[in-house]
Amino acid sequence: MGEIRNQKAAIVEEVRDRIASTEALVLTEYRGLDVPALAELRAALRAAGGEYKVYKNTLVRLAVHELDLDLEELLVGPTALAFVAEKPDGTKGDAAAVAKALKDFAEDNDSLVVKGGLLDGELLSPAQIESLAKLPPREVLLAQIAGALAAPLQKFAGLLNALPQNMAYALKALLDERAAGAPAEEAPVEEVPAEEVSVEEASTEDAPVEEVEEASTEDAPVEEVEEVEEASTEEIEEIEIDEATAEESEES
Repeated sequence: MGEIRNQKAAIVEEVRDRIASTEALVLTEYRGLDVPALAELRAALRAAGGEYKVYKNTLVRLAVHELDLDLEELLVGPTALAFVAEKPDGTKGDAAAVAKALKDFAEDNDSLVVKGGLLDGELLSPAQIESLAKLPPREVLLAQIAGALAAPLQKFAGLLNALPQNMAYALKALLDERAAGAPAEEAPVEEVPAEEVSVEEASTEDAPVEEVEEASTEDAPVEEVEEVEEASTEEIEEIEIDEATAEESEES
């Protein structure tokens, strides 16, 4: 009696650990499936990375109760559990591949009925499991996601690679443009005209001084002429006075 209890306790622990560690779990009813059909189903699930196990419902109820999962309504009638495990090559199984294997087998065997399941601890309805079965396998899905992510990254990498080259072209074009427009642009930059203007302004301001100096130099002879004229006038007056004196002397 104690040994049987220990065996049941071990089974409950096994079911609990399997449910807690698996990525996905699908509960099915296998009523009407014979041994060859069950063997075929197990082989199909094994190839997809799944494992098909049959437990007593009472023991499964104890396991899900310990995990606080609401699966008791599904544990009615002959129930088998399909776990996501490992593929024959040792790689991790795929929930979508396991769901697809069950769906494909159920299409040819009406006795297999999908009741519901779990995905990462979340309850799934039969319709949700059917939708899960329509998804591509993990490898394909990851490749699609990687391709979708790689396309923008490749474009971004292309832009980054082109940026230095385009920058170099832009700088070269700017330098060429500056070189071509240098004579036209240097005209206002040169301060020589401004200096010449200032010199011309200075020369124009100095012009009156030069003119005054020139005028003063030109006026100098005029003053001498006036002095000469005054001197000659005085001499003439003296001569006239001498002549007048001489005449007066003769008359006297």
